[in-house]
Amino acid sequence: MKRILILVAALWVAGAAFAQGEYHYQRRSLFNVLPLHSSDIVFLGNSITDGCEWAELFQNRHVKNRGISGDRTAWLLDRLDSIIAAHPKKLFLMIGTNDLAAGISPEEIVRNVARLIDRFQTESKWTKIYVQSILPVNGKDFSKYRGHYEHAHLIVPTNKRLEALCDEKGVQYLDVWGALADHEGKLDKRYTNDGLHLMGPGYLVWRDAIKIHVK
Repeated sequence: MKRILILVAALWVAGAAFAQGEYHYQRRSLFNVLPLHSSDIVFLGNSITDGCEWAELFQNRHVKNRGISGDRTAWLLDRLDSIIAAHPKKLFLMIGTNDLAAGISPEEIVRNVARLIDRFQTESKWTKIYVQSILPVNGKDFSKYRGHYEHAHLIVPTNKRLEALCDEKGVQYLDVWGALADHEGKLDKRYTNDGLHLMGPGYLVWRDAIKIHVK
């Protein structure tokens, strides 16, 4: 039985590594050696966070990027130690779109975000947490990310659950979805070239939606 359990654990680790890919571990290993400080403002999330030069966008050297392309809520939970240990001043989280595309339920996404909040509130209680809404996607004008487009109807309900969670936990919820959605509730095509990720003007809109909190 012990050998079977060891084999199952090994297969699970191998499967997780395959799912997350080489880039995830390259990026994660970099974050493990880059220093964070208690004066820092951390942006945490997936490729949409990963793709921005946050310190330049806000002209603030204390703003640090900890986004990893393809990340999901469960994987993100497994890489919090180095961030929590630094006790950063603020944390801006955006996560969940890849979970939805993979068929993970809104309930599980919210449970994982709750676990993240609980860890910070227990181990880094002076870190001010901001949970940002999952962004809209656009499957009408673009066709590359079908899994994301097919689950677009779950984004708003998931965001409502995240907002309720923030009320429950006493943390700040930030609606970025509304700033980037068009009149049909899709990611405005002015801000994207693939229906999921942001172009420069999209990041400027995101910045303006939250800049009052980033200081």
